[in-house]
Amino acid sequence: MDPLTLLENLHKAKPAFQPIVSAEKHKVIGYEVLGRYEDDGTWISLGDFFHDPDVPDEFKIEVDQDLLQKAAAEMLEAGNSGFLFINRNAKQLLTNGGEDFLHTLRQLEQKGFAMERIVLEITEHDFEEDFDVLNHLLLYYKTYGIKIAVDHVGAKSSNIDRIRQLKPHIFKIDTGLIRSNRPEVFQDIIYTLTVLARRIGAVFLYENIEDSHQLQFAWKHGGRYYQGFYLAKPDFQLADSLATDTRAHVQEFVKREKSLIDARLAFSSACEDKVKKAIPEWRGEPDADRFLENIKAPFNEESFRMYICDSEGQQVSSNFRKRDGHWEIEPEQKGSHWAFRPYFLENTMRMRTLHHGILSDTYSDIETGEMIRTFSYPLPDQYFLFVDISPSYISDKDYLLFQ
Repeated sequence: MDPLTLLENLHKAKPAFQPIVSAEKHKVIGYEVLGRYEDDGTWISLGDFFHDPDVPDEFKIEVDQDLLQKAAAEMLEAGNSGFLFINRNAKQLLTNGGEDFLHTLRQLEQKGFAMERIVLEITEHDFEEDFDVLNHLLLYYKTYGIKIAVDHVGAKSSNIDRIRQLKPHIFKIDTGLIRSNRPEVFQDIIYTLTVLARRIGAVFLYENIEDSHQLQFAWKHGGRYYQGFYLAKPDFQLADSLATDTRAHVQEFVKREKSLIDARLAFSSACEDKVKKAIPEWRGEPDADRFLENIKAPFNEESFRMYICDSEGQQVSSNFRKRDGHWEIEPEQKGSHWAFRPYFLENTMRMRTLHHGILSDTYSDIETGEMIRTFSYPLPDQYFLFVDISPSYISDKDYLLFQ
């Protein structure tokens, strides 16, 4: 499309609204504005226009401002009180010190469209610009109640520190990454972002949801908002109906998740029973290897490694390690210290206080690099048994795969 033709025919440009769905109420709470242009009776996307680096920024600003004003006017006319999600890049925002954009919002506010309803989306790529100036501008916008969302968050891990400085309200995560990455890779990305979001008070919006699997992933991994063709496609109308019943889907997700939790609890309980039966044979630290010798048979199917530590994290037994179906003793591991591991001391103190075992999340084993879990249980006199569950056993049990 010729940019000049578009500018000369802005009356043929129109905003399309893609619904944003709340995980709390299962209803539309806002819309992302997408540009469309009528060409010989066909509506075409303005995405290429906005992403074309050869189109001058002032052209993009003019079209963006026009779409924003039209979108806000339609929402006011319809009496729709939802949020309005709008996209801007750094160059556009920094033009004239950011005052052009703010001037437009002030005009809208005078007409009754509060700035608190605006969600400004920027992408991680924008951080390649003068970040300090951009950060200062966005912090200024936040004083007016404008919400900030970072789109395609997680695409560049090097920007984590900058995102932390910015403290956006929303992390927008592309569920398409599920298709382009191994599940465990995407899990790691989400875990990192979850920790960061909790620190700065941000929430997750999952976009490009195209099927039930991606919706379930978004629900299970902290998504407060959802967006995508599976839920609703962009429309010129301010639709509040959805293509799929998210409430019914979530009910199924809850049912499925509860069954997995029940299975994990049953597994942990079965492990506890095995240890409890062997505890009368515990004779203290000098006899630790003999205790493991007796307990390896009950855990032969699940485990590939067992050892015992004291309350300070020092290993007081040898490693009992299974290779090719046979248990081997590794006495050189006696005396190793494991208190440096995350949650080690917290978990041992919890076991000591509550008198029951703990099944860990999945994690990468230091020795093998494979994903495992560990069942741990308190022994008398402040000693603790650790039973590492083998990757092959975990892979056969869906309730152990992820948590």
